[in-house]
Amino acid sequence: MSKSVGPVLRMSDDVDGIVAAIVDDNPGQEVTVVDRGAYTRVSGDGELRVTRESIERHLGRDFAMRQLEGLMSAFAGRIEMTSDEVRWRLKSENPVSGGPATPGRAEDPA
Repeated sequence: MSKSVGPVLRMSDDVDGIVAAIVDDNPGQEVTVVDRGAYTRVSGDGELRVTRESIERHLGRDFAMRQLEGLMSAFAGRIEMTSDEVRWRLKSENPVSGGPATPGRAEDPA
């Protein structure tokens, strides 16, 4: 995958449930999971997402999305995190205009 994005998760009791939730939340997309013992790399092409609801369903308990930050040793792509969802995606378009992003230049809101 040349445009792969996603988390690198430290080994913990929650990793299997989080990986299963990522797979569930990305139907129709090939999700690659590489278990290296001390960490697990999860990647997909262009964009991956995971929801709190899916993680809680797989873990069988409440889960605050901020806990995911402590489990990630790294990630590929840009990350967008809310209390309900995390997305990893490529920086390919400017979210304001939909066009190519220009580094170092703020968008004019007018």
